[in-house]
Amino acid sequence: MVILETKGLKKSFGGVVAVHGVDLEVQTNAIHSVIGPNGAGKTTLFNLISGYFPSDEGRVFLRGVDVTGFSPERMVSLGLGRSFQVTSIFAGLTVFENIQATILFARGHGLSLFADSRSLAKEETEEILSLVELLDKQGELAGTLPAGDRKKLELGIVLAGRPELLLLDEPTCGMSPVETASTIQLIRRIASDMSLSVLLTEHKMDVVFSVSSHITVMNFGVVIAAGRAEDIRNNKQVQDIYFGES
Repeated sequence: MVILETKGLKKSFGGVVAVHGVDLEVQTNAIHSVIGPNGAGKTTLFNLISGYFPSDEGRVFLRGVDVTGFSPERMVSLGLGRSFQVTSIFAGLTVFENIQATILFARGHGLSLFADSRSLAKEETEEILSLVELLDKQGELAGTLPAGDRKKLELGIVLAGRPELLLLDEPTCGMSPVETASTIQLIRRIASDMSLSVLLTEHKMDVVFSVSSHITVMNFGVVIAAGRAEDIRNNKQVQDIYFGES
């Protein structure tokens, strides 16, 4: 079953076509990667899907429903969660408060100045912190976390919205090999435990082929290949255009 589909998506900035007629299908409960060199259009594609950019042409479908032009907030309410290349967290709040605030705001509530706010959504907050392996750091200020833990916290913030589809833009950007391996194991485990579908961009090819069931390859805004990971690995056009001529 397809959870996300795009048909003929196109986006230009001035005279530069960033995304040109992109067709994409993401299967339910799959981990699907979009790869390509810098400037291939991967992040622009994510922005079109998640509602941050309006498309010039084409359609976006979520679970078969046409969601083209929907705002990011509405896309979140429909079950789409999104992370960014530059980590987005509340640096002045504790790790616990980052997750708790997201849960409460998703419910249409805020933190009360006149109550013991720490008790609000406590169990759900701790459940998510446990999922992203940050329960033991819940009292630390988010801004003091190392890069790998900040990425985990951002993932926890996204999960607090209870998404069905995760869009992860460069989830291991800036990480050491050890942090990268840990993060990929975490993404794989969370996707399995929560029955999530995942669409991610990533530059590290060992990561892509270790975690993905399907891969779409872009170059200059155009899809040049798409299919199962093992087929993409052996695709000569991909090897020549993306990995370099052999």
